Amino acid sequence: MAGPLAGITVVELAGLGPAPYCGMLLADMGAEVIRIDRAQNVSGGDPERPPGDLLARGRRSIGVDLKSPEGVDVVLRLVETADALIEGFRPGVAERLGIGPDECLARNPRLVYGRMTGWGQDGPYASTAGHDINYIALAGALDPIGRAGQPPTPPLNLVGDFGGGGMMLAFGVACGIIEARTSGQGQVIDAAMVDGAASLMTMTHGFRAMGVWEDERGTNMLDTGAHFYDVYETADGLYVSIGSIEPQFYAELLRLTGLEGEDLPWQLDRAQWPAMKERLAAIFRTKTRDEWCALMEGTDVCFAPVLSIPEAVAHSHNVARGTFVEVAGVPQPGPAPRFLRTPADVPAPPAHPGQHTDDVLAKAGFDADRIAKLRASGAVA
Repeated sequence: MAGPLAGITVVELAGLGPAPYCGMLLADMGAEVIRIDRAQNVSGGDPERPPGDLLARGRRSIGVDLKSPEGVDVVLRLVETADALIEGFRPGVAERLGIGPDECLARNPRLVYGRMTGWGQDGPYASTAGHDINYIALAGALDPIGRAGQPPTPPLNLVGDFGGGGMMLAFGVACGIIEARTSGQGQVIDAAMVDGAASLMTMTHGFRAMGVWEDERGTNMLDTGAHFYDVYETADGLYVSIGSIEPQFYAELLRLTGLEGEDLPWQLDRAQWPAMKERLAAIFRTKTRDEWCALMEGTDVCFAPVLSIPEAVAHSHNVARGTFVEVAGVPQPGPAPRFLRTPADVPAPPAHPGQHTDDVLAKAGFDADRIAKLRASGAVA
């Protein structure tokens, strides 16, 4: 494995959404991530035809029955030589399975034990079910997203699951590994999506403290309230994005839209934003998206076309940077960020559950007879 985390070993207890995204990020950066899939989910599969779950890329998979004492022992054996473990169960589940922090740290005192939940390991909501939309709602991150006079708009599941969840857990695990190498001691990382989503709102809290943010949705500079920070429909029914915040960029917007020289209100006069938005909307509807690209790309308007997923993959800028890669015939985002001295490899395709059971166990020191007995008992698959 290449990348800045080459030489790091992580055990990942398979789950949904944010925890697998954390595993993907660590694997993309070169860590050896061993995914523990449930034995009952192992059904074979042609390695030449990998599954479509791109969040599972870059890892080897071992099928383990976590309700079997022998299966639990397999996990603990893998933990003994790992730098970190990540899990996304509800609070208390890992403990009931016998693979909680106490058991794992007893086997490996330097282990970083990363826990991914929505609400956190404690608090009134800790034991209740939830999804991204609920976590960002409680964090105060959902209410500000949307247009004036309209309900809040869930931003896919990007803020809770991935930004406030998986990415925060990956950051926490990396920090924990660095600290463990200094102290010689591991620790538990409590990554909660509600905490992470709240952290992503820090700048907005700062704006409120400075008196430059209104709590009414869709009336602020960055929430579609301003005419110079929004998306506009073009003549062909497509969209372009404008982010002309700074005065010099706003002047360029006025020049290229033909408004330069007119008697216009002050850029930051909020009372005039709706009227200015109507004027710009009418202007943008006079040309197609490609015509606006020809006029504004390469300028300091702060402009970009609003692209669909296939269009983003094919766009010249993304192609030039290699933003997207193709793995086993499937276009997908490549590893990010970039490391110039220790660049990451193109990720391996997702594995079928249990695809590498024998290889992982052999590397962990299990002999062929022991592996055969584990298979026969159903502890591994």
